[in-house]
Amino acid sequence: MTKILFYLALIAMFAVLVVLGAGIFSLVRGGTFRENWSNKLMRLRVLFQAIAIVLLVILAWAMHHSS
Repeated sequence: MTKILFYLALIAMFAVLVVLGAGIFSLVRGGTFRENWSNKLMRLRVLFQAIAIVLLVILAWAMHHSS
């Protein structure tokens, strides 16, 4: 069970990294692309961060209770 949670947390953290990179790209590019995508990417990043934090907390709890 902890392996599954570990890999899910890694995937969630990677998703945060990808969305953060896309958000930075949208800021650098500017123009209408930034106007259309900047806020959406920020909200998506916050969602992925919340998921990653929840998974990490569950993983820590599962590792603590498995020993």
